[in-house]
Amino acid sequence: MGLKHHTIIFVPHSRARFRKWRISNRQVKLASALVALFTLGALFVTWRAFTTTVTLEEVGDLRSENEQLREMNREFEQSFRELQSQLSDFEDRTNSLAILAGVEEIVSTVDSRAGAGVGGAFIDPPASYLDVESLARRSERLQSQLADVAGGLEKREQWIASRPAIMPTRGILTSNFGIRADPITARRAFHHGVDISARPGTPVFATADGVVLRAGRIGSLGRAVYLSHRFGVTTRYGHLSKIEVEPGATVKRGDVIGYVGNSGRATGYHLHYEVREAGDSKDPRMFMVDR
Repeated sequence: MGLKHHTIIFVPHSRARFRKWRISNRQVKLASALVALFTLGALFVTWRAFTTTVTLEEVGDLRSENEQLREMNREFEQSFRELQSQLSDFEDRTNSLAILAGVEEIVSTVDSRAGAGVGGAFIDPPASYLDVESLARRSERLQSQLADVAGGLEKREQWIASRPAIMPTRGILTSNFGIRADPITARRAFHHGVDISARPGTPVFATADGVVLRAGRIGSLGRAVYLSHRFGVTTRYGHLSKIEVEPGATVKRGDVIGYVGNSGRATGYHLHYEVREAGDSKDPRMFMVDR
């Protein structure tokens, strides 16, 4: 038969008397359960305090990261607005270049898709995403349009280089374009160019970029040079004493093509100079910007 109770005796050293307690098995089991429950409770409280501390630290970290992201977003928005402003200014400058290049104004600072009503999902994309998408489209369109402007500027540059623009030699203008008395026959006749009196051997210059069409003796002009320029413009230089170019050669404005003489039908040393556009004679004085 098992024990139904336990006896605990407490004997203090300073006293002769002792104390005795009788505890039943039920009380022992109950006390053990209470101790175990207390221990588990203490462990749970400790674990909960630890996890709460970790969670608070994580929340603090997340708040810090969130604030950093907000600051980065503010900086991004500021940079984005500056980029939009720069792009708009660039578009305005491109329009100015387009006008100079002879290209119709082709750049619009307003996105053609902005404000357009379209079907789609109920939830729209973020505004910042739409702004970036719009900026990307404007940038791509501007690149294409700049290529057109560059082509226009190149053509404009070629046109300017091909236009006669300087005096063909250093001398004095002695006979103008138009009706005059022929110096040989004294009869009234149309003069298709101008005569510039100069010392023998004075250099004669190409007045624009071009290609030598003819070089040699040409009728009453004696030793002469014909130059072909782009856009239907040609120039003629007559009564030369010496020729420095050959047919097919490429010349630049200011290149020496010959020297003043009196070859051909001439009464003295001078240069006969003509400008023709689409086959029609033009007054060369209109093209002498350095006269």
